[in-house]
Amino acid sequence: MALKKNVAPPKPRKHKGSKYRKTQRAKILAAKTPEEKEIVRQKIKLTQAKRNATRAKKNIKNIVESSDLTLQDVVPQSDIDSDPIFQEEIEKEIIFQPTEKQAIFLAASEDEVFYGGARGGGKTYSLIADPLRYCDNPNMSGLLVRRTMPELRDILHHMMILYPKAYPGAKFNKQENTWRFPSGARIELGYAETEQDALRYQGRAYTWIGIDELPQYESPAVYNMLQSSCRSTDPTIPAQMRATGNPGNIGSWWVKEMFINAAPPNETFEIKVSYDSPQGPRERVVRRRYIPATVWDNPYLTYDDAYVSMLATLPEVKRKQFLEGNWDVFEGAAFPEFDRAIHVVEPFDVPNNWYKFRMADWGYATPFCVLWGAVDWDGILWIYREYYDKGVLASDFAKNVLEIEEGERIQYGVIDGSVSSRRGEIGPSVYESMVAAGCRWRFADRHQDSRRTGKLEIHKYLAVNEFLNPVGPSLRVFNNCPKLIHQLATLPVDKLDDEKVEKKNVEDHAYDALKYGIMSRPVNPMHIVDVNAFRERNQPKTADEKFGY
Repeated sequence: MALKKNVAPPKPRKHKGSKYRKTQRAKILAAKTPEEKEIVRQKIKLTQAKRNATRAKKNIKNIVESSDLTLQDVVPQSDIDSDPIFQEEIEKEIIFQPTEKQAIFLAASEDEVFYGGARGGGKTYSLIADPLRYCDNPNMSGLLVRRTMPELRDILHHMMILYPKAYPGAKFNKQENTWRFPSGARIELGYAETEQDALRYQGRAYTWIGIDELPQYESPAVYNMLQSSCRSTDPTIPAQMRATGNPGNIGSWWVKEMFINAAPPNETFEIKVSYDSPQGPRERVVRRRYIPATVWDNPYLTYDDAYVSMLATLPEVKRKQFLEGNWDVFEGAAFPEFDRAIHVVEPFDVPNNWYKFRMADWGYATPFCVLWGAVDWDGILWIYREYYDKGVLASDFAKNVLEIEEGERIQYGVIDGSVSSRRGEIGPSVYESMVAAGCRWRFADRHQDSRRTGKLEIHKYLAVNEFLNPVGPSLRVFNNCPKLIHQLATLPVDKLDDEKVEKKNVEDHAYDALKYGIMSRPVNPMHIVDVNAFRERNQPKTADEKFGY
């Protein structure tokens, strides 16, 4: 039998927690009453449970990092939201954290959304991220468009960073200019400088179409052409049009008319579209929305004010466009001083003792406009109502005007004098038809230089000057007069004479009606000066100040 070598018995191992247990035992023994001892025991158990929970959470994190699982797969969302350890892991997984305004754009459910305004608001990056929500569906087909192909380079750079992180395995095919995702979804990059370019996409179906810098297009032709290719046969994927842009481009006027003037910002509005089908007439509702953007929406650009300061140094028009996101100003505007924040007001009940009159520019084949104005005790003219239409007979027009103003005391009406011309007709003139219906007018001032003097008078009414207009501008417009507001903001000056408003290819009927009304009562100098200062300057000097004579 072999003998084993004598080996000293091993020394007993000290448990790492023995010192900790002695400390805790000492705390229990130090307690005086049975109740205090029990409280100490429970506190010790609670501390041990917290340590075990922390160790377990870290183990879960390690497992998640070494597998294809996510925290949401193994941990309830309520635990994730309440635990800082899990929150730290979630922050590592986030590849794009939208700002508050970007989140509104990304969550929008309308058929067509325009996200526009000041520069630096993060609009383009939002447009890049928007279609990703559907890229796990093989039926998703997107198209992102710029006016020219070189303008897509910066967009592609951001896509290269974002898309592979959002969908590992997503690849970009340079020959096709198309992103392809593991699910089979695709997003194509394209350009369309003209309507002819947009024809390349005709006959193809896209569930999502995005257009960056939409106001760079002179007319809505390209937008409408692309819109005809936006459709979906998958009920889980809506057909959506998305666009971004800044004011100040050549197409700002039609973008403003389509999205911005149609409804207040951030409010959904509906456009009814009627068409004939084999089953009979049908009607569809298209939901649209305008989301305004400002540079202050982007904390990454405003944390040190450098970018904002640069925008603030731009010329006035560019500064209002790029820094404030103002759609009402543009180069060559006839009335650059017009400001919605100052000249446009919420409607209120106009007092009956204010001096009321109406002004009109007539048209049948072209639109007509009637405006109602009231002058208050400070000489301010308030345009409080607008009637804008076309294709209405003179007699019906007169009846409608009288019906609209029923119960009001209208002092007089002024209208374009062309309504009295017969031009060889035997029957009554437009003016005579209106008078026969009970609607009376006086003729507007249309002397040879009235275009120039009328524009000058409107400048006086719009003037914002503490000395000239101590009570504010002499013209205020209720926001229920959209045509007048739009025309004051967008009418250009005559290319040959800056002192006149352009007449060719512009819609100026509301402006003309206002001009006729203002020319019928030019600004009273006593209403645009400091009356007290005026009296003091013209007060006779006294020879003896003590006795006052």
